[in-house]
Amino acid sequence: MTSFVRRLAAPAPGWTINADVIVVGSGIAGLTAALELRNKVDRVLVVTKGELSSGSTVWAQGGIAAALDPEDTPEEHFEDTLTAGVGLCSDEAVRALVTEGPDRVRDLVRRGANFDTGPDGAVTLTREGGHHRDRIAHAGGDATGAEISRALVAQLEAVRNDPGIEVIEHAMVVDLLTAAPDSDGRPGPVCGVTLHIIGAGSRDGVGAALAKSVIMATGGIGQVFRASTNPASSTGDGLAAALRAGAAVADLEFVQFHPTVLWQGAAARGQQTLISEAVRGEGAYLLNSDGERFMVGQHPMAELAPRDVVSRGIVAMMEEEDSENVFLDCRHLGGAFLRERFPTIRERLAEQGVDMAHDLIPVAPAQHYHSGGILTDLRGRSTQPGLYAIGEAACTGVHGANRLASNSLLEGLVFAHRAAADAAATVASETVRQHEPEDRPGPTALLPATTRTQIQTITQRGAGPIRTASSLATAQERLAKIRQRHHLNGAPAGEPQIAEWESSNVLTTASTLVAAASERKETRGGHVREDFPERDDAQWRLRIAAVLTPDGDMELIHAPRDLG
Repeated sequence: MTSFVRRLAAPAPGWTINADVIVVGSGIAGLTAALELRNKVDRVLVVTKGELSSGSTVWAQGGIAAALDPEDTPEEHFEDTLTAGVGLCSDEAVRALVTEGPDRVRDLVRRGANFDTGPDGAVTLTREGGHHRDRIAHAGGDATGAEISRALVAQLEAVRNDPGIEVIEHAMVVDLLTAAPDSDGRPGPVCGVTLHIIGAGSRDGVGAALAKSVIMATGGIGQVFRASTNPASSTGDGLAAALRAGAAVADLEFVQFHPTVLWQGAAARGQQTLISEAVRGEGAYLLNSDGERFMVGQHPMAELAPRDVVSRGIVAMMEEEDSENVFLDCRHLGGAFLRERFPTIRERLAEQGVDMAHDLIPVAPAQHYHSGGILTDLRGRSTQPGLYAIGEAACTGVHGANRLASNSLLEGLVFAHRAAADAAATVASETVRQHEPEDRPGPTALLPATTRTQIQTITQRGAGPIRTASSLATAQERLAKIRQRHHLNGAPAGEPQIAEWESSNVLTTASTLVAAASERKETRGGHVREDFPERDDAQWRLRIAAVLTPDGDMELIHAPRDLG
């Protein structure tokens, strides 16, 4: 297999800044970590590729799951999460999630997030797929992520002039900086980032930000696929940078394809319109071309089965009918209810000419969430000293093989608190120090931005909702050829730019995901192998981790579920 690069081609840094901790990303995880760190360390630097409000969190239509109802318990939430994760969840990570989750949601309320409430003033709770209790808190009906993002951004804006915190927007992290390698040639501790700033201020172009710790909260990998509900910025930057810096990544094969994404034709690209699972939670049905509810009888929870089950059912029905979509029917819920409960979805569908109160909605699965990421322990620490990961960029073990609906916002919240507390404690105790960065040896890469569509098509065909040995082998071969063409040992041709760096990260992420999916010869959760349709607990109740050797070769490791 063609080796991987250890760094991206980029100009030498033209300026340097310093911080105790750098937080990369501005979704619920990154913003929470930054706010928690502000009063615990002398200096925090927050870096985001867009504006503060442009993180993936703002797109979350569903809600945030927590055992807030007096009749609900963390134990029941624990059991529902383990069931959805199909035997691969870290029990300890899930326990932390469900026990700390209610208090973290209450912290959000104290920070100004306004959740929907009933006449008695209590937070209104609903149910989504895989949950056996009403435990999903919403804001604005279907705008939970937007409201959480608004509240956290407002908190951070209020302290913009605090000398202990700096926010740099429109800045892409090109690579993680690492200290001198160890005796085996593996990179030393992470000690900062190189970043490219788009702007005309005192800092622009490529610079170096040095820190004792870096917290990656860069979101998901949606743009690795041809169709995704993720924003355009979700190009796997954090995952790819961590891999190049020596960290392990895990569970990459477990990709959640959301069952109900508006079908806009085979030519549709980029971010697609999501119809939240909450619509089915309120009673919408899935219908085939004969107008029949085909999920009834396939699973006891029918349309509210875990997402991988529903997605698989839809794909099977499309194959049976030789069709490109099925239909979501919510007409019986009534126009008034739909206007009040789902204002954002209703508006987005109307922009596409669909009236959800009167029309059947054509839907098909599309990439939605990544259960894998940078492998961490219960404190958010990666396998590489100095590097933390939280939110969708991390693999905490909470989700296992398939995320339970509305657990993602909660995971970002809970583990942001944990990582921030640990990072602050290590700074205060002086158990970490500022290392000097050293260049990592080996070839560099500059992938033309024009290659991205090709990579997305290869990944979609090879590692989409249904996979086979043949599809994955073809994808591996084609991705390796692209890597081989664009690995450079000398000066790169052309000008390094954000689109090229993003495309390089898409290629690294896609290549690693396909390798992991090829290794796991079973079907489990979000990983569906047509040639291995059954689950094999005896052999595969473990996670597959990937690391790069000093030479850039990929090693796949069978790791235990719990790292502690």
